Amino acid sequence: MSRGAPRIPPSDEVRAEWLRRVQAEYTSAAITQHMGLWLLQIGASPDLVKACLRIVTDEMEHARLSHVAYVRAGGTGAPELVRERLSLRRADEAREPLERDVARTAVSIFCLGETVAVPLFKRLREGCTVPVARRVLDRVLTDEVRHRDFGWTLLDWLLSQPFGADVRSLVEAELPAMLGRLSDQYGLTSPDLPARVEPGERAWGLMAPKEYGLIVQRTLTRDWVPRFGKRGFDAALAWEKGVTPLLRKS
Repeated sequence: MSRGAPRIPPSDEVRAEWLRRVQAEYTSAAITQHMGLWLLQIGASPDLVKACLRIVTDEMEHARLSHVAYVRAGGTGAPELVRERLSLRRADEAREPLERDVARTAVSIFCLGETVAVPLFKRLREGCTVPVARRVLDRVLTDEVRHRDFGWTLLDWLLSQPFGADVRSLVEAELPAMLGRLSDQYGLTSPDLPARVEPGERAWGLMAPKEYGLIVQRTLTRDWVPRFGKRGFDAALAWEKGVTPLLRKS
């Protein structure tokens, strides 16, 4: 074994997961870059635009560090980037103002996605002992806190604008479906997912697929209910409408 090489042999699953993370981080960078354009187009606060562009830089660094971990794990393939996923799409450009799509993105990607990412990456880091993987998770967890806070700050700004009443109506109407999609994405509605990973995979920063859904469920009470509640939204009711029916079917 060469000097500085990881002492825990990586599995194919480790390599596949770190390659997936390279792709996910790069995709996040592209989507956030597009969000920055939208913020400029609606005349958002310069501070919000700058914060958004800083997130782009963070996500690119996450992708780079993840690629380093992938290569150290023995990976040799290139990320497969789906161009159609590297941008944001308007829901109905001909009939809806851009502000509504900005609000959708703020809530779905940042208030929901980046908020749950904080406990997810915290849990991934807890069992990670391979240095090259641990360095990635240390950096990502630090940045995700700021990314989460950006989402809630952006939502507050949107609600404070003259079109704020429309944003409020949109969030109330669409939050149940957003929560449903996120819960399904993270496997909460899939009861047969594996509940454990091999110790070596845990050391490389992986965790059991079933844990993702459980962390989403805990985030509801720990983060979403109080944070949305502070802004006049009932996240518990949205969960009951958007997620509970999915859980009953599963």
